[in-house]
Amino acid sequence: MFRNWILKFGVMAGMLFGLPALGVILNGMPVDRYLEFPPETQYVAHAPFAWTVFSSYGIFIVLSISPFLWRGFRAWRNIRRHSDRSGCFPWWGWIGILTGLASWILAWTRFPWFKDFQPHTFTPLWLSYIVVVNAISFRRDKQCMMLDRPAFFLSLFPLSAAFWWSFEYLNRFVQNWHYVGVRFDAWEYFVYATLSFSTVLPAVLGTREWVGGAPWVQNGFKCFTPIRFKRPRLIALGVLLLAGAGLAWIGVWPDGLFPLLWISPLLILTAVQVFLKEPHVLDSVRSGDWRSVISSAAAALFCGFFWEMWNYWSLARWEYAVPYVQKFLIFEMPVLGYAGYLPFGLECAAVGMLLETDFRKGLSI
Repeated sequence: MFRNWILKFGVMAGMLFGLPALGVILNGMPVDRYLEFPPETQYVAHAPFAWTVFSSYGIFIVLSISPFLWRGFRAWRNIRRHSDRSGCFPWWGWIGILTGLASWILAWTRFPWFKDFQPHTFTPLWLSYIVVVNAISFRRDKQCMMLDRPAFFLSLFPLSAAFWWSFEYLNRFVQNWHYVGVRFDAWEYFVYATLSFSTVLPAVLGTREWVGGAPWVQNGFKCFTPIRFKRPRLIALGVLLLAGAGLAWIGVWPDGLFPLLWISPLLILTAVQVFLKEPHVLDSVRSGDWRSVISSAAAALFCGFFWEMWNYWSLARWEYAVPYVQKFLIFEMPVLGYAGYLPFGLECAAVGMLLETDFRKGLSI
């Protein structure tokens, strides 16, 4: 088991962290700018908006998700009304709502007395969200991750920080987002950013638990289209080679390969798990059970809406520069950029699945 952990994370770390740096070195590009901390210099010249690329991406995304949207809509429409078995909303959920509203107000206003704390509203906002979404699950199911699996829940926070820092590293090579509004020295930036990043996995996986229990997910995607491959290990090898080649060039051709930032971690981890014959986040689709996939993707998209909305009028915020599609913004995000949340949800689920498997086996990471 320990060897499998070394293999999985050794391959992931080597590919995700090593290949982009190797690619820029081999192409004679300056490495120092990718190691700047905090990252402030803008050195990637992004391609301008292009209708052909925007249309192609848009058509591909629509065709990819349409069967799932139609299936989910039919399941939702066919649900018959049952007696409401939901309980009362828990008292601690109301506290989460109150702290969330207070944090929201403080994030979007500029009170002089709050000036020193103005850059730090992200973390209390998302801690409040995490409490509320667990309360919603508890009201419906009489259980939630926060109360029923507290050790797992608390372990998500440090894991989440490390998880999102890996995306921050990959973003150095494509610079699809950058932070504005405040400036910190290196130590302050690390501490404050780590606190904010620690809320990502608890938010997405808490939302996934709530979405996954919805009748339209349970009824619509338990028996859907199965997908099986006859030679999965050969396909996994091909996926690893393609992902590796793309990562090695992501800093050289950021305009064309920026989607790898969102899909390469999922591709690499799943491929390695296929080689090791371990369960993975896409396992259930072989039997036609898409509930985990749909709830994971939908949860990240749901969280993504709140991430972008709360970011919009905050003092410390991020802005985007996505090549070819930087148009038709919803808050700061171009509309097609929201598609990146779909694979991101699966990556969150995959990391949560690894952690949960260890807890079930009484192991520690």
